[in-house]
Amino acid sequence: MLFLLLCVQLQARPLNVLFVLVDDLGVKDIGIEGSTFYETPHIDQLAASGMRFTQGYATCQVCSPSRASIMLGKYPARIGITDWIGAATGTRWNRNDRVLPSENRAGLPANDETLAEAMRAGGYKTFFAGKWHLGGEGSFPEDHGFDINIGGHHRGSPPGGFFSPYKNPKMKDGPVGESLTLRLARETASFIEANREDKFFAYLSFYAVHAPVQTTPELQNKYVEKAKAEGLADHRFTFDRTMSVRQVQDHPVYAGMMETLDEAVGIVLDKLAALKLDERTVVIFTSDNGGVSSGDAFATSNLPLRGGKGRQWEGGIREPYYIRVPGLTAPASVCDVPVTGTDFYPTILELVGLPLRPQQHLDGLSLKPLLTGRTLASRKLFWHYPHYGNQGGEPCAIIRSGDWKLIHYYEDGRDELYQLSKDIGEQNDRARQQVERATDLRKELDRWLVETGASIPQPDPRFDPAKKLQQLEARKTRHHASLEKSHARYFK
Repeated sequence: MLFLLLCVQLQARPLNVLFVLVDDLGVKDIGIEGSTFYETPHIDQLAASGMRFTQGYATCQVCSPSRASIMLGKYPARIGITDWIGAATGTRWNRNDRVLPSENRAGLPANDETLAEAMRAGGYKTFFAGKWHLGGEGSFPEDHGFDINIGGHHRGSPPGGFFSPYKNPKMKDGPVGESLTLRLARETASFIEANREDKFFAYLSFYAVHAPVQTTPELQNKYVEKAKAEGLADHRFTFDRTMSVRQVQDHPVYAGMMETLDEAVGIVLDKLAALKLDERTVVIFTSDNGGVSSGDAFATSNLPLRGGKGRQWEGGIREPYYIRVPGLTAPASVCDVPVTGTDFYPTILELVGLPLRPQQHLDGLSLKPLLTGRTLASRKLFWHYPHYGNQGGEPCAIIRSGDWKLIHYYEDGRDELYQLSKDIGEQNDRARQQVERATDLRKELDRWLVETGASIPQPDPRFDPAKKLQQLEARKTRHHASLEKSHARYFK
């Protein structure tokens, strides 16, 4: 009876929202998801205090499209942001590839109503801190519904790195050597304290754990010693189709970044608890794409998931996806239903009692039924990435239907089909054995591409297949060997 009364009291008071978005965080980077090398006690505790979605997805394998989907409740194909903003597209593409990447919108459409604008219209104080990467002048956070913007500008990586001076036009420098990740957490905690009597929507969007991979000497040394104690790997990389891929979580600098990230999350959660606002604050935690196992710093491994950021397999799109709602979610609850980034918009609106905007969040569903232990009607999930990833990803479109995932490749029109429950590592292509299923899924994918107005990449008449083969062979040998050598240096 007392518990029911408490729930009624909590529901009678307006709920706040804290949305935590981490850049390039792979689901397997979290302790509760299986990592034994990285240390994430605060994130683990958050995941265990609410509902953990085991099949949570970003809507794209790179950052800007996924971020746009969270803000607008639409798939990237419908928005027109299908690659990270600033990437070369179309005829500006100078690489020797079979197709030309599609054109990419350079900012959020002004006529769309963002999640922040919907929250502000509902009387919420809105706050943004960290990475934006959804447009430049005229399309910054303050142009799309955020009352306060600290650090959000057009760049995708921190211009000054992860220690002050930051060289960020939207944020003052701190003392020399101050951690950007901890600074963003403290700014968010300060906003929460200043607005504890109001209802607020705080969006903490870390630049971490994106490159440049940087940490303190103390943390780096800690994880060098930890890796040595656990036994160093003989080989850290394997070559998968287009690029080398990290197979081991033992990068000491990245591990240090992970510990600082976890500390930062703890700062904000502790502030909520100290102010007793955790009793009426929805907390959501997720990432924008998979961990970087290829390209950039080749920093982490997403195994048993295949690939990582920029790539079309589960390692590139499956994310940590945690939601805690006071009085609603049972602690340590787990949901196996596939969910995606478009679902946050309607979920948040329904949780805080604001009217849904179905003409805006066209591709999202409210997850409140799942949060209360009920079910959702079955649906299909889609992805469209008509670009080449810096991390070896190939231009493709994807459909997931139940247990099955079909990947269609734009270069040559081939399809791959995987049964994820039996093949989470996507090693066994079933397209030839399941011809009827693959054909039906491809038809549904094609219909969706037409319905959303997806831009399809076109052949590049300059493509030289012989030169491409030479480039690939060189990457397999020289680049792969240099990676093994460069990452071994941390432990000498």
